[in-house]
Amino acid sequence: MAESQEQRGDVQSYGRFTVFIHWLMALAIIGMYPLGLYIDSLTYYDAAYQTVPHWHKSIGLMVLAALIVRVIWKLVTPQPGPISSHGAVVRLATVIGHLSLYLLMAITLISGYMISTADGDPIQLFNWISVPALPAVVENQEDVAGDIHYWSATLLIVLAGIHALAALKHHFIDRDNTLKRMTAIN
Repeated sequence: MAESQEQRGDVQSYGRFTVFIHWLMALAIIGMYPLGLYIDSLTYYDAAYQTVPHWHKSIGLMVLAALIVRVIWKLVTPQPGPISSHGAVVRLATVIGHLSLYLLMAITLISGYMISTADGDPIQLFNWISVPALPAVVENQEDVAGDIHYWSATLLIVLAGIHALAALKHHFIDRDNTLKRMTAIN
């Protein structure tokens, strides 16, 4: 059954599914960053040494699946056009910012997978299913991927913060519909 324009989006705002997956992924990614930092502080003798990394990996796999769905959804559904009051520089910054967010999400998620499977073992998704490991692609893959994962996640959080501040600036200072389009506040 085809979805209505209200669900899929129209020229003025994003659809409910797009808004839902945006905020779900935002909350997951924001929550995963301190969880990852906490994991780095754990020692073998900590009670959470096995449990918390398992959660982090499982949530990461779910975020990766959501990212794939989100990119496909973005390609097959109508997207709102730029807001008419935004000049060329703002429009270019918006495109570069969004592409950078998607790229950093992909790099962070793929590098996390590479850390978790560097020893050849699959990742257990909440003990429901096993996601198989691919063969190692670089020597010391766990360390190399770990550095990439940390820095891409850190840049992702910084860029997400800038993204949020820009949305608030558009809402409270410029008083345009930028934020309203992604919060379904119409």
